[in-house]
This record gives sequence, C-alpha cells and structure tokens, in this order.
Amino acid sequence: MSSVSVFCCLKGCLDGFNFKAPTHNIPKPNPIQLDTSFMGYEVVIVKWGQRACGAGGVLGNAPLVQSKSYFEVKIQQGGSWSVGLATRQTDLSLTVGGMDEFSWTLCSDHILRHNKQELHKLNIASNSEGGLQSLQEGDIIGISFDHIQLKFYLNGNEIDCPISNIKGTTYPALYVDDGAILDIILENFTYPPPPGFDKIMLEQSLL
Repeated sequence: MSSVSVFCCLKGCLDGFNFKAPTHNIPKPNPIQLDTSFMGYEVVIVKWGQRACGAGGVLGNAPLVQSKSYFEVKIQQGGSWSVGLATRQTDLSLTVGGMDEFSWTLCSDHILRHNKQELHKLNIASNSEGGLQSLQEGDIIGISFDHIQLKFYLNGNEIDCPISNIKGTTYPALYVDDGAILDIILENFTYPPPPGFDKIMLEQSLL
C-alpha cells in the first residue's frame, strides 16, 4: 500500500473523531445481516453485510425464531447460486445448497434440494406457456418460513413447491459460485410478505 493510500485510510478513520454536531440523522443499520463468523473461506461479504460473492455459503446472523418469518434475495449477478435455510451444522465450504442434511435451498438450476436430493424441479416455460420464468439477474426471490413449511416466491408470485420437515434452528442461507452476486433484503421489501409474515426479528425483540 502506498504512503498516499495509507494517509487516505488514516484520514478517513480520524475524520470520524470530531465533536461537531451532526448535520443530519444517519439511519441505524439493521443489526441482522450476513454473518462473517459462519461463511465459507472463499466467500466475500460486502455492502454492510448485505451482499455475498465469491465461492461458498454464508448464513444470516439471526435465527428464524418467530412464528412467521420472511426475507428476500436479489440476484444481483448471475452464476451458480442457492438460497434458502440452513442450520449452523451445514457445510459452508460447499458452493451449492441442499447438499447435506442441514440445508434446504432453491438453486439457480431451478431445482429445490435437501440432503443431495432433488425435491422439486421447477416448471420453466415461456410467457405464452404460462409457466415459471427462468431465474435471472434482477429477479427477487422471497423466502417465507412458519416452522411447518418453507416457501419460495419469484418476483412476488408463490412457487407452488413448499418444503416441509425442516428440523433444527435455521438461518437464512446464501450460496454463490461462478461469479454470482446475491443481495439479502431483510427489511423494506420489494414485494409484500405473505399475510401474517414479517421481517426476521432478533429474539429479544419478540418478547
């Protein structure tokens, strides 16, 4: 790193230590984000814990403990990816979700997986055929979980392939590879959650 770069870094840090009154209110960051303590070695987390890239899996830092939880994932850039739920026992070095007994995911090849099993193959069709459209950049995948069923939504429309028999304490799970970039959306959703569902809340806020 050059001396100019070092100076710029130091200046950026030191500028935070001033006693001037703030000129505007800075929004408080969401304490729920992707967890750098539970991610694959080749995963990169940026954008204040909201974006995953690189290769491997990463969990959210808050479990889905409320009765009806909802979050969204935006496909920021295509590649190989999986989204869904997993427990902390899952193997986050894997680049595809659903390849062990501790993860349940929708994958970029349109397959819902758990424990190396293909639970559902989504029906992909053109607009004129009335099927589900191919998952692509810019799409929003919604995920809801009520401790009975895990459901996925594509751009606000439910994918009619629920997954049940999910066991253990689960967390949001994102897997990326081959240039994929995923953004997790934990509030201010693009599409309204299903009736009765809400954003993931920290356990103490449920009391």
